Amino acid sequence: MKNLKITILCFLVFAINSYGQTIQDIINQVNLDALVLTVNEFSGEQSVVVNGMTETIINRQQANNNLAADYLVQRFNQLDNITVTAQQFDGNGRNIIATQIGKTNPNNIYIICAHYDTVADYCADDNASGTATIIEIARILSTQCLDNTIVYALWDEEENGLNGSRAYAIEAVTNGDNILGVLNIDMMAYDGDGDKSIDIDIHQNDAASLAMSNDIVSVFNTYTFDLNINIINPGTELSDHSSFWNRGFPAVLVGEAWSEGDENNEYHSMDDRISNFNLPYYHEMAKLIMGYMVTKAGLIAIDNTVTQTITTLTSNETSGLYQWINCDTDTAISGAVNQSFMPTVNGNYAVEITSGTCTERSECILFDTLNLDTFSQTEITIYPNPVKNKLNIEIAFKANFSYNLYDVSGKLILQEQSDKKKTSLDVNHLAKGVYFLNISTSQKSRTYKVIKE
Repeated sequence: MKNLKITILCFLVFAINSYGQTIQDIINQVNLDALVLTVNEFSGEQSVVVNGMTETIINRQQANNNLAADYLVQRFNQLDNITVTAQQFDGNGRNIIATQIGKTNPNNIYIICAHYDTVADYCADDNASGTATIIEIARILSTQCLDNTIVYALWDEEENGLNGSRAYAIEAVTNGDNILGVLNIDMMAYDGDGDKSIDIDIHQNDAASLAMSNDIVSVFNTYTFDLNINIINPGTELSDHSSFWNRGFPAVLVGEAWSEGDENNEYHSMDDRISNFNLPYYHEMAKLIMGYMVTKAGLIAIDNTVTQTITTLTSNETSGLYQWINCDTDTAISGAVNQSFMPTVNGNYAVEITSGTCTERSECILFDTLNLDTFSQTEITIYPNPVKNKLNIEIAFKANFSYNLYDVSGKLILQEQSDKKKTSLDVNHLAKGVYFLNISTSQKSRTYKVIKE
């Protein structure tokens, strides 16, 4: 951006449902740990494998950002239902465009975008913060069938003149693209005064831009976000949304509260590091942007949730074609094409459901009940649940216990062992959402659903 001042729930013995597909559920899936990991990788705080080589992306300046662009292509290519293209618009400039075609209205296009180039090393806020948010939103929405087309666009050469977004917008005019809204993110993780304020910049005398801001405010008022919103009219023209304003497309900028003078003084310097982020603020803004995008995308009603018992996994979608997947190997299981599936080995499993032209995959479900007896309800007490800071576990007898906490994708988040009858797990650092705690000994096992507030 240019400088401008303006109760225990048993998961295995009794059948339960994992989360469904409401807008609130989608918002809740925005994961702060995932955002932080992407920012760390993309701003050079930690190495990452790109094109089979371990690399560190310290610099993303226009003449030196091919590695950064390759990283973005790699991340998008890991997702389902996404087509990735690189728009080469000059000798060095390369926009990375990921498109998820709508199933109902493929010609209705909503764009979520951010620039990925920089003027210095690191540049975490400007604009790894926006880039990571788009990757996280694409990660989640790519698992869904959507009514409308979503374009996840990452622009090059914003810092030296909005060149990437301008090239795309000009081509969109030529192609007659039906762009219904462009949400641009530029710097979204710094809140120096801690007042949780964000700016939404709109185009003066532009009813469509105003309507977009009204829709974001409607999402804000419908769901719960720990933020305060400023509508800036007229908004700044010094970021990529103005490339669309200037060609008649509705667009807004969402970001930090520069209108209040709350600027990140380290931006455009190598001191713009993730250590300056207000992470809860960053997470809340990412969730708000997700709420707007999923509302505009439109969820198609396929139920990709799964019910689990001690022996069986069952898709909650009652019609369609089914294919069960081994998540540990990311391969289809031969012959597992019915609504219900009985695993023969412990592991992580998902189901892929096809209805008409729409295919969705469930979250991976941890299944680990084979060959073990199950703890009775009176043997283990877990509290509080929901939990904020410390999750307490009391067990009626002493043994060597293993505690494994998984997120909804089946990823191991926390692992501890103890031979005590009472144990406390520190979950304060975890993002809000649903987790699954497996408690096991050499003889027994049971998994419990835990809600982190």
